[in-house]
Amino acid sequence: MPRKGVPTAQVLRMLEELYDPPRSFLQFTTPLELLIATVLSARCTDAQVNRVTPSLFAAHRSAKSFAQTSQRDLEKAIHSCGTFRMKAKNIRALCKLLVEKFDGEVPQTMEELTALPGVGRKTAAIVLYGAFGKNEGVAVDTHVQRLALRLGLTKKSTADKIALDLQEQVPRAKWGRINALLISHGRAVCTSRNRKCDQCVFERHCPSSLLRGYRDLSEKCH
Repeated sequence: MPRKGVPTAQVLRMLEELYDPPRSFLQFTTPLELLIATVLSARCTDAQVNRVTPSLFAAHRSAKSFAQTSQRDLEKAIHSCGTFRMKAKNIRALCKLLVEKFDGEVPQTMEELTALPGVGRKTAAIVLYGAFGKNEGVAVDTHVQRLALRLGLTKKSTADKIALDLQEQVPRAKWGRINALLISHGRAVCTSRNRKCDQCVFERHCPSSLLRGYRDLSEKCH
C-alpha cells in the first residue's frame, strides 16, 4: 500500500512555527549583488559564495564594472565557487546586457531575467523573491528537492517538475518562503546523510521515516 505524504499545508504551517528564515541565505545589499551571488551558487554552497562575494562586490559595484572586467580577473576572483570559467563568462555577458537593455538595473520579470545568460527559472525566482518580494515561482535546489520527495509532496524527479507540483499545492504568497523553510529544515534536521528522524516534527507521518523503517523516497534522485 502506498505511503501517504505529509499534507503540504501541514508542512508549511509546522515549518513556519519552527523557522523564520531570511528571504535569501546569500548575502547581498542590491538586486545586482543577489543576481551575481545566485549565479555563483550553482553547484556551490551558500557559505562558500558568501565568503567570496564581499571582496568581489567591493571591487565591482555596478553591472558596467562586471561587464568591463576581464575574463581572467573574474575567473580568479570566483575560482573557489566551481565551474568558474562558465560562471565568469555568464556574469560578464549578463551584465553587458543589463547595461545595454536595462540601464544597468536588474529587471523585475521572469521573462526578462531568464533571457539573461546563465539565468534559469530557479535563479530568477530566487532573485525576484529575495530582491523584490515577488512570488513568481518556487526555486527547487537540492534541499527542496530532497525534502519534497521524502515528505511525499511530489513524485517527480526533476527540479522543474517538482517546482510545478509545489506551485500547485502552495499558496502563491508562500512560493518564495517555502524554499527558505525547506532549506532550513534540510540543513537542521532532514540532512542529506544521517538525517535526524528522531528530532523531526514530521516523524509520525513522514513516508521516509528511518524510525519506521521506510525507504528514503528521495533515493531515486541520487
